[in-house]
Amino acid sequence: QVQLVESGGGLAQTGGSLRLSCVASGGTFRRLGMAWFRQAAGKEREFVAAITRAGTSTLYSDSVKGRFTISKDKPINTLYLQMNSLKPEDTGVYYCAADNAGWGAAAISEYDYWGQGTQVTVSS
Repeated sequence: QVQLVESGGGLAQTGGSLRLSCVASGGTFRRLGMAWFRQAAGKEREFVAAITRAGTSTLYSDSVKGRFTISKDKPINTLYLQMNSLKPEDTGVYYCAADNAGWGAAAISEYDYWGQGTQVTVSS
């Protein structure tokens, strides 16, 4: 059973930056495809970014492409999301997810494990 713990959320101003971290335990990190999703108040959870098990391929939603970067640090079992040029519409709870198949897909249904989430608030 894989456990995921996110950190790094907080309050940022428009145009600012934050870096989210997700530490994985209880599984083989190098075999996992991983992703970030987010959920704004009153809205459905949506895909943000994903990375394959090897870390060689990434996928981004159109809304964050060019501003966010997803990466994996395999020796320390940690997934990152570097968020730059933040906008108020980036506000929400950000969730880390892991996929046993390793594909790093965009669909929520592909993911086997989820973290508890970390709040990101971007002020205008």
